Amino acid sequence: MICKAGRNTLKCEVMNVNQKTVVVTGGARGIGKALALRFAEEGARVVVADRLQNEANETAAQVNGLAVVCDVENEQDIQQLVPEAEAKFGAIDLFCSNAGVCFGEADLVTSATNDQWQTCWNIHVMAHVYAARAVAPGMAERGSGYLVNTASAAGLLTHIDSATYAVTKHAAVAF
Repeated sequence: MICKAGRNTLKCEVMNVNQKTVVVTGGARGIGKALALRFAEEGARVVVADRLQNEANETAAQVNGLAVVCDVENEQDIQQLVPEAEAKFGAIDLFCSNAGVCFGEADLVTSATNDQWQTCWNIHVMAHVYAARAVAPGMAERGSGYLVNTASAAGLLTHIDSATYAVTKHAAVAF
C-alpha cells in the first residue's frame, strides 16, 4: 500500500509492480530475499543487490533477475548499482534500501565495539542517504518512482539486546 499525503488529503493505493524495475539491497537473504521473491511473483524485474555474491546470484536466479555485488556501506557501490540496474532493466521504479545488520550485545551498550557502532550507522542510516542521493534525482526528473527505507519496530520502540541496532534504526525512522 502506497499512501500519498497532500494538504488535508491522504490517498492510498495498492502498488502495482508488474513490469516495473525493483532494486532490493540486502536481497540475498532474510527480509530482502523475501521482498525479491514477492516482487518477482508480482511480475517485477528484480535487481538483487548484496555484498554476498553467491547468495545474491542464487536469489537473482530464483527471480530471473540481476545480481549486483554491492556493499551499502560504500556510497560508490550504490552509485554504481543504479546505472547497472538501469542498463539492464530501464528506469528504477522502486528502490528498497533494505540491507541491515544486528550484532546483539551481551552487555548492551558496553560490549558493542566502535566498529560495530560504525557498521550499524553506515548500514542502517547512511545507506539510506546514499540510496536517496543515487535514485531520487532521476525519479524526480521522470516524475515517478519510490524509495522505500526499511527500518524496524526497534526504530519506534527499542531492541533491548542491541543498542547499536535500536539507536541506528531510530535514526533510520527519522531519516
